[in-house]
Amino acid sequence: MKTLVIDAPGKFSSGEKPQPVPAPGEVLLKIVRLGFCGTDLNTFRGGNPLVAYPLVPGHEIAAVIAAITPGVPDTLRVGQEVTMMPYSPCGKCTACRAGRPNACRHNRTLGVQHDGAFTEYLTTPWQKVITARLGTRELALVEPLAVGFHAVARGRVTKDDTVLVFGCGMIGLGVIAAAGLHRGATVIAVDLEDDKLALARKAGATHTINSKTEDLHERVQALTNGDGANVAIEAVGIPATFQAAVAEVCFAGRVVYIGYAKAPVAYETKYFVLKEIDIMGSRNSTPEDFRAVIALLESGRYPVAETITRTVPFAEAGPALQAWSENPGVITKIHVELA
Repeated sequence: MKTLVIDAPGKFSSGEKPQPVPAPGEVLLKIVRLGFCGTDLNTFRGGNPLVAYPLVPGHEIAAVIAAITPGVPDTLRVGQEVTMMPYSPCGKCTACRAGRPNACRHNRTLGVQHDGAFTEYLTTPWQKVITARLGTRELALVEPLAVGFHAVARGRVTKDDTVLVFGCGMIGLGVIAAAGLHRGATVIAVDLEDDKLALARKAGATHTINSKTEDLHERVQALTNGDGANVAIEAVGIPATFQAAVAEVCFAGRVVYIGYAKAPVAYETKYFVLKEIDIMGSRNSTPEDFRAVIALLESGRYPVAETITRTVPFAEAGPALQAWSENPGVITKIHVELA
C-alpha cells in the first residue's frame, strides 16, 4: 500500500509497505481523509526533536472501518466512518496514574514517535476509535480542534470570562471555538493577519486585534474596562506572546500555554506573584475533548469549509506539504483525500 514518507528535513518520497493485519481487539481502518498538522510541518522542516527519520507523518484522521476482530464490541461495525485518538500513553507514569494520560511522560503519538496515518490502511486498538454523526471532512478536524478544547478546559473557562487568545491558526481556532461557541465566553482573538482574524470571528471570537497595526495593551484594556482578560491562552509559540499573556491577563487570572517557544523567554516574574496568576501548560487532548468537539461540529456552528484552505489528492500530498513550508502564513489547514 502507498505511503508518504518524510525521509529527512525538506525531503519526502512515496513509499510502499504491506497492508497491516489487525490483531484480536484491533480494528482495521481504511484511511479516507487526513489533515496535515503543524507537527508534520515542523518534522518536514527539521524542527521536531521528537522524531527519527524516515517517518510516515499524520494523525488527523477520517477513516472507514474495513475489518473488525474478536474482542471488538458490536457498536463498531464495518463501513462506519470514524476518527481515532492518536496517542499511546504508557499507563504507568505519574501523569497516567493521576488520570491525565494526555500528559504521559512516555506518550507515543502517531506520526511523531512512530509511523503515522499517511498510508492506505492502519490498525488500532478498538478503544481508540471514535464514532460520530459527521462526514469525513469534519472527522479529520476533530483532533486538531480538540487540542484547543483541552487548553480551554485547563483554563477553567466559563461564560462569565473574557478569554484572550494569541494566534488564529488551527489550534487557536480550536481555542476560540471552545471558549466562544462551546462555553459562551467573550473571546478576544489576536493575530497579525486580517484574514485569520475574520475567520476567528466566524469561529466564535467576539473581538479581534491585529497586533501588527493596533496597540495590543490599549485595546485589551479598552475591551476589559481596564481589568485585563480573565484567561489568556497562547497558541503561537514565540517569546513575545508568552510574555504578553502574562502582561495582559488580569489579577487572579489564568494563563495557558499550548505553543512551544523556540527560544528562552525572559519574564518580569513579579507579575506572577503580584497578580497571583495560575500558569498552566496544555498538551494533546482527552476523549472528553474529542466528544466536546464532535458535539460542536454536529451542531453545524463551526465554519468547517472556511477552515480548510486546500484539499489535495494523495499523490499531491508531498508537494502540498512543501508549499506550506515555503509559505506557511497563507495556510490554515491542508486536507488530503485518499478515497
